[in-house]
Amino acid sequence: MGLMRILVTAGPTREFFDPVRFISNSSSGKMGYAIAAEAARRGHKVDLVSGPVELPAPEGVKVTRVVTAQEMFEAATALFPRCRAAIMTAAVCDYRPASRLDHKLKKNHRARSLRLVPTPDILASLGKTKGDRVLIGFAMEDHDDHRRAEGKLRRKRCDAMVLNGLRNVGGDRATVQVFRPAAGWGRPVSGTKLRIAKLVVDLVERLSRETKRPSTIAGPSRPEAG
Repeated sequence: MGLMRILVTAGPTREFFDPVRFISNSSSGKMGYAIAAEAARRGHKVDLVSGPVELPAPEGVKVTRVVTAQEMFEAATALFPRCRAAIMTAAVCDYRPASRLDHKLKKNHRARSLRLVPTPDILASLGKTKGDRVLIGFAMEDHDDHRRAEGKLRRKRCDAMVLNGLRNVGGDRATVQVFRPAAGWGRPVSGTKLRIAKLVVDLVERLSRETKRPSTIAGPSRPEAG
């Protein structure tokens, strides 16, 4: 199998309503970082677009650090055309405050309303331009999970969807289940996030072979300095 250039997104985003306060989520980035590290260990060139997390850059991986969903969108859409595959594990905020104050909001003991607007849909945007690239999505659902994950795969034109449960957030272990249109649902797999990372990279390599397109690495990808 030829080596590939792979895009991985990881971690949360933060959507600010003043200079210090923001909307976010509890994603640790551990899954995406484990996947990036495993892909690099196998010799693939890896571009990791990471939201704010407390994790060191994986060895041999080029890291682009972002904060907001818009920044992650811009970084991912710029990198994807040079990649053979993308694995989208990031927990991107679906909404952001409609406006951002340029000063800290003071408490005045009165209720306040916050208007939210949608953030860019990164996975859907990549799906529209993917061509024969491999695109893997992650779905975190708390009910009707299989139906919702399958719907997300179809809407966003993914090649496979990894169902990632709420209990996986922040821990070192996870239970996932993979859906592929041609194969249906695989059995649930539990283990360390390193074990899950190996499963996901195996899946990307398999899907890349199935497209029967020679894999190439576009341009150098160097580890982040510092």
